[in-house]
Amino acid sequence: MKKKESYSVSSNPVQIEPGMLNVLFAGESQTKPDHALGPKIYDYYLLHAIESGHGTFRTETDVYELGPGDCFLIHPGQLVSYVSCHDDPWKYRWVAFTGETACSLVEAAGFLPGCPVLKNSSVTSNDSIIPKYIHHIQQRFHMKQESAHTAAIGYLHLIWAEIMNSANHPSKLTVVEPQVQRTVKQMINYMASQYAHPVSIEQMCASLGYNRAYLSRIFKKETGISPVTYLLKLRIDKAKRLLRERPELSVEQISASVGLTDPLYFSRQFKRFCGQSPSSYRKEMTGN
Repeated sequence: MKKKESYSVSSNPVQIEPGMLNVLFAGESQTKPDHALGPKIYDYYLLHAIESGHGTFRTETDVYELGPGDCFLIHPGQLVSYVSCHDDPWKYRWVAFTGETACSLVEAAGFLPGCPVLKNSSVTSNDSIIPKYIHHIQQRFHMKQESAHTAAIGYLHLIWAEIMNSANHPSKLTVVEPQVQRTVKQMINYMASQYAHPVSIEQMCASLGYNRAYLSRIFKKETGISPVTYLLKLRIDKAKRLLRERPELSVEQISASVGLTDPLYFSRQFKRFCGQSPSSYRKEMTGN
């Protein structure tokens, strides 16, 4: 029997001010066969809870075949795509949220970028309470009540409490180690290829499609130092080689060549790592 397509979404009727946590909108859809979204990125968190049917969710590194009782979370800046099954297209509900505490809320539930799926949990199955909470949020928004914003935040916290209480709660799982190592290797390769440009850690995180807190944590766990320190040390090591091998280059030119456009900052950091100024280092190494 062909399922009747449906789509509805309701936005927060209250003017949203920058704050700790904001729910932006909520909706539901019975998709048509092969209905596809992406590849694309969002600038907010977007949680989907699947009520029926099946589909495929893809990140840059993984593919997940999902069905009733599953849910998936899209992180801000994460490149994703998802498509409904041809024979049994999924019906899902979604809620979008953002804010200063959104990241810590997500991480407390174990929904890291490398672990974005909650599989076949009792709290998201046929008698699921999570889609019901999302439905309540959508109803409040649709009714344009003054209390809608506060109620939505309350329901969102209840959703995460249910997820954290689930037997299949993602925080009880670990990100597959090779995947973590691949991500750290991508970070190292990125910095090795981009150190000569005035790139930032934020730009690297955006390029890789993960949030900074997650990348900093796994990088330090694997290497013992933060990405900021690693990038700065890489630049200083490259500068030391130039100071030894290219005597015709000025300190300012070498600073620019390793992606540090402020020569005074470069000199301070060089002395911090090497215990002497760039000029003193060159003189000691070359005798000039």
